[in-house]
Amino acid sequence: MRQNLARRAALVDAAIEVLARDGARGLTFRAVDAEADVPKGTASNYFANRDDLLNQAGARVYERLRPDEAAAEELLRGRVTRADLAELVRLAVERVAAFRTGYLALLELRLEATRRPQLRALLTEQVRDDMALNVTNHLAAGLPGDADAVRLIHLAASWLTVEQLTLPDVLPPDEAAALLTTLVERLIPQD
Repeated sequence: MRQNLARRAALVDAAIEVLARDGARGLTFRAVDAEADVPKGTASNYFANRDDLLNQAGARVYERLRPDEAAAEELLRGRVTRADLAELVRLAVERVAAFRTGYLALLELRLEATRRPQLRALLTEQVRDDMALNVTNHLAAGLPGDADAVRLIHLAASWLTVEQLTLPDVLPPDEAAALLTTLVERLIPQD
């Protein structure tokens, strides 16, 4: 059966919105159809089952969270200082937090992955590849700090993002940004 790729993407994006708003239990084909504003039964024509929909939503979140390569290259031209690196981390957290529904959907998917081995494998591969790419790019660009520092920054920034998106009143935005700078300053050696 031939399928419309744009409609499939719209359905997966709708699934992300449903996951963020209603959680994994609220993710049904009917809810996706309603969110995408398509006729009832459309999602069931595009996805073999709920697991297929969950897996594709997981892949799509990471696709949409990928940074713009041109912007990243521009930031890394020339010598990058510890202060520049702190700014890069802050901008990365801002970019991820700007896709609020995507990150919240990803948290739902991670919880669901504890019960679904195929989804766990997909998300494990995505996160492992993402972290490895961060380390590789960091070291290749000659940025200050080692692989462990990059992984620690990744983990701390990820949890800070969770705080900001789930309990935004814990830390005011300016305090969160200052903590990211402190994190980099404590993990990365002086210029």
